[in-house]
Amino acid sequence: MKILDRYILNRFLVTFIFVVLLLVSIISVLHFVENNDAYLKNNVGALEILKYYLYYAPYIGNVLTPITIFIATVFMTSKLASHTEIVAMLSSGMSFQRLLRPYMIGAFIITMASFVLQGWVIPIANKPRIDFEIKYIDGKQMFGQTNFHVKVGPESYVYMQSYSNAINTGFRFTIETIRDNQLIDKLYAERIIWKPDTLGESGVWHLVDWKYRKFSGMEEEANTGNELDTLINLFPEDFEIVDNKQEMLTLTELDEYILLLESRGADNLIVYRIERYSRFMAPFAALVLTLLGVIVSSRKSRGGTGAQMAIGFALAAVFIIFFLVSKNIAEGGGINPLLAVWMPNIVFTFITLILYKTLPR
Repeated sequence: MKILDRYILNRFLVTFIFVVLLLVSIISVLHFVENNDAYLKNNVGALEILKYYLYYAPYIGNVLTPITIFIATVFMTSKLASHTEIVAMLSSGMSFQRLLRPYMIGAFIITMASFVLQGWVIPIANKPRIDFEIKYIDGKQMFGQTNFHVKVGPESYVYMQSYSNAINTGFRFTIETIRDNQLIDKLYAERIIWKPDTLGESGVWHLVDWKYRKFSGMEEEANTGNELDTLINLFPEDFEIVDNKQEMLTLTELDEYILLLESRGADNLIVYRIERYSRFMAPFAALVLTLLGVIVSSRKSRGGTGAQMAIGFALAAVFIIFFLVSKNIAEGGGINPLLAVWMPNIVFTFITLILYKTLPR
């Protein structure tokens, strides 16, 4: 790597870190001011609040990575352009493609680090963050769905009239096995209670006042009892109402959870699929926005750095709004989630290529 490459790369990375720290600090202060009343109401200690923001800061920083890398690119490149440094580089015989090399190296370093953080590190840190928000800010929501139906296996279906999170107990429980549109067996219980850490397992369900029926052609076998422990592919966590649960799952766990929901025939897969697609979209978005940032700010502007920064913030706002709108439409079932997540990247890639073709060299 040549001296000029190191010079641009170092400035690029330093500027990116500065922009991230600046934006995260501003957002954290605004978040603290907005929720200060809740902290006072719940008598939250200063140390606990500090620990929360240590988890909150990397989460926000990573969410903003595509935007911060774009703003950092515009800020740094406009500075180089205003000092006529880019003109000097190009006049010395350097091609524009060669100028882009250290930018893309820096963007690749940032995006790979972001991918690892977003895929495996930050989801782990999100668990105490979200627990804090549920406990002190948002409050815990109770499972309120009645007449609950879920598929728990290829041929197994569960019905429950109601469920209480407070005591991990379900009422009027039924599990049926259906094969080739034929009812094979049916287990019913007045109550079903979760017993954690039982028999060396993570836990079992304790059935109270149960009835079991097995069908074989025209014959039927029936049994009843007062109590019975059994394993079911269903857990108390499935009844927890936690906003942004997908953010607490590592990429590996997210894939496994999507497969689990698919095996159950669940209909709330969209939000998890969007989260998974977003974790792959963000690194690519950062690369596209880096290239776009260099293109829109590499020429010396009459309005100076301020005008180019204004253009940068405007384009960043458009990208965010575009992504949020397409994401909300996808969550409502109006568009394919994969297309919705990648649509901003597709459009901005197209815009970037047009600007690149028309850029004077």
